[in-house]
Amino acid sequence: NQTRAWHFSCMLGRGVLCAFPVRFLPRTAPVPKLTRRMSVGADANQPEVHASKMARVEDTLRVKKISEHAVLPVRGSEGAAGYDLAAAYECVIPARGKGLVKTDLSIAIPKDTYARVAPRSGLAWKHFIDVGAGVVDYDYRGNVGVILFNHSDVDFEIKHGDRVAQLILERIATPEVVEVEDLDDTARGAGGFGSTGVSK
Repeated sequence: NQTRAWHFSCMLGRGVLCAFPVRFLPRTAPVPKLTRRMSVGADANQPEVHASKMARVEDTLRVKKISEHAVLPVRGSEGAAGYDLAAAYECVIPARGKGLVKTDLSIAIPKDTYARVAPRSGLAWKHFIDVGAGVVDYDYRGNVGVILFNHSDVDFEIKHGDRVAQLILERIATPEVVEVEDLDDTARGAGGFGSTGVSK
């Protein structure tokens, strides 16, 4: 038996001495998986709570339906980066015009992120539909709306439940703004607007 047992002692309040055995596993022993969170006085017969369900509230995308017409955002596939946003009501985006599509969803996103409302490739390719003004800040709690631009020559009809955009969560950095007299020189310098990748 490669395990070793030791007795550790500790002093409790009022001078009470206690001892308890500690068992050291060999290095080759597998590390047990955490399947349940136990607190002091917890019943060992309680149902198991898997570690995957122990995510902090701050690390989740919390969604509230404002009306019964709202459709919860879902990812189209396991590898999808965005959550599909659906229209809560029927509407028409006029040809060469724009419109605001309400989702009737209010969201709370993880800290240090923002939600980007991005176009869906199918709508852009087949119907010339684009998304504008797609930034949802961390502290916004209103109705998430999607501004759609119709670049085609025909009206675009939207029905309840149609997926009109996708919501992508992205990490952000908000450093302090510091005014300086000079900036470090770089090889590129002030070149912009197509200055790179052009043969001279």
